[in-house]
Amino acid sequence: MEYEVVIGLEVHAQLSTKTKIFCGCSTRFGAEPNSQTCPICLGMPGVLPVLNKEVVEAALKLGIATNSKIGSPNIFARKNYFYPDLPKGFQTSQFDKPICEHGYLEIESDSGPKKINIIRIHMEEDAGKSVHEEDYVFSEETMIDLNRCGTPLAEIVSAPDLRSAKEAYNYLVKLRQLVCYLGVCDGNMEEGSLRCDANISLRPKGQTKLGTRTELKNMNSFRHVENALNYEIARQTEILESGGQVDQETLLWDPDHNEARSMRGKEESHDYRYFPEPDLVPVLISKEWLDEIKASMPELPDVKTARFIKEYNLSEYDAQIICSARETADYFEQAAAKFSDYKLISNWIIGEISRVLNEEKIEIDRLRVTPDRLIDLLIAIQKNIISSSAAKKVFAEAVQDDRPITVIIDELGLKQVSDASELESIIDNVLNNSPDEVASYKAGKTKVIGFLVGQVMKASGGKANPGMVNQILKQKLDI
Repeated sequence: MEYEVVIGLEVHAQLSTKTKIFCGCSTRFGAEPNSQTCPICLGMPGVLPVLNKEVVEAALKLGIATNSKIGSPNIFARKNYFYPDLPKGFQTSQFDKPICEHGYLEIESDSGPKKINIIRIHMEEDAGKSVHEEDYVFSEETMIDLNRCGTPLAEIVSAPDLRSAKEAYNYLVKLRQLVCYLGVCDGNMEEGSLRCDANISLRPKGQTKLGTRTELKNMNSFRHVENALNYEIARQTEILESGGQVDQETLLWDPDHNEARSMRGKEESHDYRYFPEPDLVPVLISKEWLDEIKASMPELPDVKTARFIKEYNLSEYDAQIICSARETADYFEQAAAKFSDYKLISNWIIGEISRVLNEEKIEIDRLRVTPDRLIDLLIAIQKNIISSSAAKKVFAEAVQDDRPITVIIDELGLKQVSDASELESIIDNVLNNSPDEVASYKAGKTKVIGFLVGQVMKASGGKANPGMVNQILKQKLDI
């Protein structure tokens, strides 16, 4: 029997606010354990939460960007469960009246563009963190770090519209791009800023009733999500084909062993005994406030990509890569404002610049080669001051310090030889030393000119202007 895969994703985006959702404690990552807490986020008796306005605005931006319906009023609720790193014994979240509902994202699938519906986006607080590290004095104990308690989250819940692990991967890439463009989340999965839980089930093809689902947790990269889903698809298929029944449960993904292990039975919403949070009033979203948020939002990725194709005559492939990150698109536009060979700018960003960013593990705004320095380099290529291969050597130096491009070119001695008489002298020597190749060329084997060009470049120390070398060589060989 053939089975259809049904996947829905729950993504938690940690919102980029300086303080927590209901108190003034810092959200800075990497602080000493339990150093960023107060009576409110520790759940002390008698304390009252105060909602952070920036959290609401971030959630509204997400809702607008995902074509969602904005809920007003929206209400906070208590989600009751007991866990060592949840000091209050409940999480303040949203239930039946979230801030955003009925949105969608469009992704690429094997059959073309596909709309993935988003059931809801809601605001909530994060729990703390249980630590089981060997370098603690009492390694057999579980340590609790409550710094993360009260950190603001937006949970984005997709409909079960994804049909493969690859589609889930594409959805996550698109969602991460969106939250980073909006500036509401840094998208860093390694630091837990973006976390994903996946619900997956299988059903016979053609059947509309959903199968028994399992939930996958503990996935801290997009590739881990894809691998975990492929593992679970294979596991459930094997169970169903052998006549067994899939148990509804929560599974922890172990990337080191490439397997999922059972954690607990899967909860339903009634297990959490939701009820309205009595200490927080409903949040009303006025039209004026919403209009203000819309006006503050940046150009979104799909719109920017379409504009780059039209305005800069880039291919769809180039435009998508350039616009994959807002900072990269900004870098391109700063260069394009002063240099009109847009394709050359694009080639360098996609090629050498991307290579250095990956090797150094830095973002483009930390690259020493600023748009202005890149333009200086490209002008030197355009004016035949240096060759394209020499430009890569100059670029490699430019990423190390802030010397002017012209100074680097002079210090490396990479200026092209474009003097015709000097080139003719080098070419004559090469031709005199290559009688067999000259004879082959005159006999009709014209491809040998590539060898001769290489010899001239070698003799000039790589400084000869390749275009002029080709031109002069052909003139001399055709006589």
